[in-house]
Amino acid sequence: MSKFGRLGRVVVAGPSMEPTFRNGDWLLVAWGKQGRIFDSVVIEREDQPGVFLIKRLIRNDEGKYWVEGDNKAHSNDSRKWGSINESEIVGRVIMRVRKAR
Repeated sequence: MSKFGRLGRVVVAGPSMEPTFRNGDWLLVAWGKQGRIFDSVVIEREDQPGVFLIKRLIRNDEGKYWVEGDNKAHSNDSRKWGSINESEIVGRVIMRVRKAR
């Protein structure tokens, strides 16, 4: 992860967002931006500081957010942990750059 002011990049590690994002893809992130429903967002769970996860924002239930990976068979997400707080959404994915294959 690297940050340049309000924009930064992250590198995808793992299969939880396949086929949308693949292991090794670079993502341009708008830090501090809350997503809208169905946006891909970066979360940092309160119980895992410093660990950033990319998930799809599925719904907002009175300030609690439900997030899931696109690859349901290989995603650790709200189906396991339940809803997350708004403060745990730390950025919104605005662009993907595929890694060279």
